[in-house]
Amino acid sequence: MATPATRPDQSWQDTATVDHMLDEATTWAVVGLSGDPSRTAYSIASLLQQRGKRIVPIHPVFADPDAPEVLGENGYAALADVPFPIDVVDVFRRSESAGAFADQAVEIGAGGVWFQLGVIDEDAFARTLAAGVPMVMDTCPAIEWRKR
Repeated sequence: MATPATRPDQSWQDTATVDHMLDEATTWAVVGLSGDPSRTAYSIASLLQQRGKRIVPIHPVFADPDAPEVLGENGYAALADVPFPIDVVDVFRRSESAGAFADQAVEIGAGGVWFQLGVIDEDAFARTLAAGVPMVMDTCPAIEWRKR
C-alpha cells in the first residue's frame, strides 16, 4: 500500500463531499480549539467564522466552568456535551488519537467529519463511511477554499 505522501487516496478528499461541507454545513465543532491564537486550530476557526460558519470549540480546558469564550463562542470539553446539532466535526489532533473523535462524531449524529492536513487514520475513515457519515481527511478548509 502506498503512503498518502506518495499517492494520496483521493476518496479522502472527494470533491462532492468537500463542497457539501464547505457550502452547506454551518455549525463546525473544532476539536483541539483551546483559544491559543498561535495554534492552527485558532486561525482556521477564525477563517470558518469569516466564511459564515458557527464554530464550537472542543477541548478539555472547557471542563472548567470559568473557561473563557473562544472567538465569541462557548466551548465544550467533549462533543457529547454540545447541546445542539453539529454539521461537521473538524479534528485538530494527531493521527493516533483522531479516530476516537470520528467515532464520537458518529455517536452524536454529526453530519460529517473533517481530519485536518496531515491527520490520517484509514480505519477511522472506513468506520465513519460505513456508519453513513461523510468524511474528509488530510486537507484543510483553507486549502480547499483556495483551490476554488
